[in-house]
Amino acid sequence: MRRAMAAASLVALLLPAAMPAGAGVFDDTEARKEIMRIRDAYGQRLDRLEAGSQAQLELSNQLESMKSEIAKLRGQVEVLTYKLDSIEKRQKDFYVDLDNRLRQIETRAQPAAAKPVDPAAEARDYQAALDLLKAGKYAEAGEGFEKFTQAYPASSFLPSANFWAGSAWYQAREVARAGDYYRKVETQWPDDARAPDALLGLANSQQAMGDVKGARSSLEALVSRYPESSAAQMAKQRLGKK
Repeated sequence: MRRAMAAASLVALLLPAAMPAGAGVFDDTEARKEIMRIRDAYGQRLDRLEAGSQAQLELSNQLESMKSEIAKLRGQVEVLTYKLDSIEKRQKDFYVDLDNRLRQIETRAQPAAAKPVDPAAEARDYQAALDLLKAGKYAEAGEGFEKFTQAYPASSFLPSANFWAGSAWYQAREVARAGDYYRKVETQWPDDARAPDALLGLANSQQAMGDVKGARSSLEALVSRYPESSAAQMAKQRLGKK
């Protein structure tokens, strides 16, 4: 209705100008043709304008929808990042707590040392290296544990120190050095509680060095030797076993 009224108004305005000079009035047929031509031209222009407005409206709606989706995705990423950080922190706290418990057991079970050592210094040096690892200073922690193994070769903490040295060097991207320490744990102390995790760490180090065959061999050895360990369950998943 609005378009028809607008067209009629325009026709009324333009009709006198469309008459040839000196003419009186159009005959009825010519007038009708001219009116229809003007109305059609005006209607087509209105159609184009309305189509353009509709396209702009749809584009605006799409942009708003995309903004909303991006905001949702950003929120999901933040939640997942927080969860991952929490998992990593809990895992680190778990290993540190396990280490402290094992240290207590190893201390009680240790026989008399051939050479007298300062227990306070031994505990202090070990804890200093462990604190560096907890603080994320991986290269410094690796050096600290290496020095500890050299300074206290008969220490009951030796399996732990070698395991943490491997972990520190792996985090520092020194995967070859990490592999050496992990291998040392699983060969020299196969009955230690960390031996399964050491084999898993060795496989990770070998994988990082591109030794796919060696990594698979270590994973298979882990499943075979320590089938009930949590590390073995992870190895099974990587090997595609149930």
